[in-house]
Amino acid sequence: MAGVLAIDVGTKRTGFAVSDALRIAAQPLEGFCAGEDAPELLEHVARLLDERDVDTLLVGLPRDMDGGESARAAAVRRFAARLSARFPGLRLILWDERLTTKAAEELLREAGYSGRESKQRRDSWSALVLLRDWMESGEPADERP
Repeated sequence: MAGVLAIDVGTKRTGFAVSDALRIAAQPLEGFCAGEDAPELLEHVARLLDERDVDTLLVGLPRDMDGGESARAAAVRRFAARLSARFPGLRLILWDERLTTKAAEELLREAGYSGRESKQRRDSWSALVLLRDWMESGEPADERP
């Protein structure tokens, strides 16, 4: 078993979080200023993977409050397909990211971050919330893009 790289992809910024190999601890990584269509985003993911022992990519899938896919979901699915093609040896999981940003903002406030500091960390802390949620759910099977 290896770690998990969680990705909260946005239109302008993308956040990352990673778990340890035992999937006990998770931590946010530095965000990256690029959205799902930017070629440099896949290069950044490749660098993160080179630095870590990861066997799973966990990508946040935007859903509406009723569970249906949001308008952004199609763009995230395209990004996930590009990830899967670029890193075919890794398991790819799409996971519901509803309310992760709100939860991340709350965690950031509790940690004492506000204003610009909070905004810079929000995407990666959203990826952290996504990763924790998935791990606490028993690491359900993957959904292909």
